[in-house]
Amino acid sequence: MKIAIPDDYQSVIPGLDCFSLLQGFEVLTWNDSVDDIDTLAARFAGADALVLTRERTRIDGALLERLPGLRLISQTGKVSEHIDVGACSRHGVAIAEGVGSPVAPAELTWALIMASMRRLVPAVESMKRGRWQTNIGDCLAGKTLGIWGYGKIGQRIARFARAFDMEVLVWGRDGSLRRAREDGLALAGSRERLFELADVVSLHLRLNDETRGIVRYRDLARMKPEALFVNTSRAELVAPGALRRALQDGRPGRAALDVYEQEPLTDPHHWALTNGQVLCTPHLGYVERQSYELYFGTAFQNLVNFFAGHPTGILNPEVLG
Repeated sequence: MKIAIPDDYQSVIPGLDCFSLLQGFEVLTWNDSVDDIDTLAARFAGADALVLTRERTRIDGALLERLPGLRLISQTGKVSEHIDVGACSRHGVAIAEGVGSPVAPAELTWALIMASMRRLVPAVESMKRGRWQTNIGDCLAGKTLGIWGYGKIGQRIARFARAFDMEVLVWGRDGSLRRAREDGLALAGSRERLFELADVVSLHLRLNDETRGIVRYRDLARMKPEALFVNTSRAELVAPGALRRALQDGRPGRAALDVYEQEPLTDPHHWALTNGQVLCTPHLGYVERQSYELYFGTAFQNLVNFFAGHPTGILNPEVLG
């Protein structure tokens, strides 16, 4: 039984404890990022199953046409737009969804907020060049955190903020507003008020047709000149060019990003990497050992269960018949 695992950027998957679940399978891993269909078809030729790391590889009908022996896609975390579920069903390929955790992305978000507000990276880099105390940062206590999207990650972020004596404003869909009200948090009242009042705005939304480009230039332009915009969810939540333009116009004054429209981002001249007011990290939200053990452990167990004849986590059960 042949298993293909693409996009192991850090070459860490075979070293995970949960990798032992794949004993007895022939496992091939790749450590680069490829989107060329010919290369992918050649690499996955003869594979009985794919194990995908989040949304790093796109699976569509054109690729599936060239993989007649593929029976299973075992997804780490939940399926998003990178998999054409309908095409998988038409080709008889089962999709097994995994589980996720809000812990690591919430912690990374908070690290970005603190580092950005205190301007830690410029201070560290200046010190390395022999310069002492070259800038001044801002504390969080007494400031307002605006959270758009009050799901599992947003809820943890709110608890962090309250522990740091911040005021919290929430905006989102009805479910988010209801949960925030139950937790005793203030509601922004409108998206406009969220951006106007918050010293820090953090996005925690799922990407879908409804939310794609939901943050527009006019939203960002409402922010204070010293405010911080944080996106650790999906780059496509922000309208193309909106954040770059807003930063150029001085509202908000800074940003922290963990997600980009094109990943992996390897161009050192990308606008965000060359803007001194933007703190960039390479999509580290879930890239943490405990999270990997959880994500891949579940994906591997779903794979084992599938080929043992008792499939679990199947998103499109109609193919099992």
